[in-house]
Amino acid sequence: MSESPASLPERIPYHVAIIMDGNGRWAKARGLPRHAGHRAGVENLRRILRASAEFGIRVLTVYAFSTENWGRPADEVRGLLNILRTVIDREFDTLNANGVQLRHIGNLEGLSPELQQKVRDAIEKTRNNDQLILNLAFNYGGRDEIIRAMRRIVRDGIPPEQIDETLFNFYLDTAGVPDPDLIIRTGGEMRISNFLVWQSVYAEYYTTPKFWPDFDEEELLQAIRHYNQRERRFGLVINP
Repeated sequence: MSESPASLPERIPYHVAIIMDGNGRWAKARGLPRHAGHRAGVENLRRILRASAEFGIRVLTVYAFSTENWGRPADEVRGLLNILRTVIDREFDTLNANGVQLRHIGNLEGLSPELQQKVRDAIEKTRNNDQLILNLAFNYGGRDEIIRAMRRIVRDGIPPEQIDETLFNFYLDTAGVPDPDLIIRTGGEMRISNFLVWQSVYAEYYTTPKFWPDFDEEELLQAIRHYNQRERRFGLVINP
């Protein structure tokens, strides 16, 4: 799919965040093991990355593994960790060649030293790419992010009276990136699941019953069209 500039909606959200839900249910509906759904989800991420770049989205944040996901069955957790390793090994050259800057949000603790190093190396090697920022939320939780930011502020000895929103943003994992304009959740659920708790306060939300592996370019375009129908007021009154 390749949309011409004339057929795209007028307003393209600068930052889109996606809760990629439904991989397991997608697999179950097909009589497949859950890890097959996660693999299908990885394949779909490639498609959505390409479409995001074509549409003019500049930042894409994807919720890949939450701090709560460690409580899933051990074999599923191992599979998810292996998928992260595979993505970096298999997709890095393509992402780098296409100007994608890879960032990680979340806590690398809990990952093997080898996998932590792979993530750090990928981030460093793509740090100057400027076509699209891909925030990979892996071992991420919004509350955990806020607590870690508070701890860093305390460690830096910053007086309480100097703490404001601007400073707090600097200590978040998403420092330097604008808050999301549009948050998409696949799989039909109606909750944020501890995702970008601080950053999402004025984001527009879009949900779809489509499971993540089936969320294609046309679905992304549909979400953007819905975004264009919203009036973003940021707590203000427009034309009172």
